[in-house]
Parts: sequence; C-alpha cells; structure tokens
Amino acid sequence: MKISECTRVVADESQLNQCKIELALVNDEIRELSNILSLAGNEVRFKILFLLSREGQMCPCDLSDVLDMSMPAISQHLRKMKDKDLIRYKKVGQTIFYSLNEDYADLLNLLFIRLKKTQLV
Repeated sequence: MKISECTRVVADESQLNQCKIELALVNDEIRELSNILSLAGNEVRFKILFLLSREGQMCPCDLSDVLDMSMPAISQHLRKMKDKDLIRYKKVGQTIFYSLNEDYADLLNLLFIRLKKTQLV
C-alpha cells in the first residue's frame, strides 16, 4: 500500500464540519499571512526584514551596501514589501527610512529566533 492512499472506513463528519467552520473563520487571515510569508520567503527580502528587525530602520543606500546589491534591485524588493504593507517608510529630508510594520513584527520575530544567535562586537 502506498503511503498516500487513504483507507478510512468511516469519516468523522462532526470533525470535518468543525474543521471547515474553523477554516472559514480564519480564511482571510490565512490568506494575508500566506502572502506575507511568501514575500518573506525570498532570500533577499528575508535578509532585508532581518536587518530592519535588528536595526529598527534603514535607508535603501545602507541596505544596498550591506547586501552588496544595486539600488534598483533593493528598491524593487522594498516596493514589493511596502505595497503589501509589510514595511513602512518615513522621509527625513531627502532620505527615506524603512522599518517593519509593527503589525507583523511578532510574526517575523518568530522566524528570526530560528537564526543562530550571534554576538556583535
């Protein structure tokens, strides 16, 4: 027998209905979190989010220098995350500073805990 085959004799209709109800209640939130996690699933964007969580805020020039990437590439990643409200920005003079949207900071911090703890000198 293949592992993927199901040999259930009797379905627990009550359990199945309850699962459907629970999913319906959180469907919008699941869709939103799924979109957020798919954005964070890109390695460069995950690094940007990690840096923003550690530093509080950074400008695109700093991110470009740290990640050794062009400004257009950094800007494209920032725009995607800004469009989905994952990050926020504020302009100070001619400089734009990006930071995490506090609504998602706890979720992202759960992911960052998995990273090795490092000691900064």
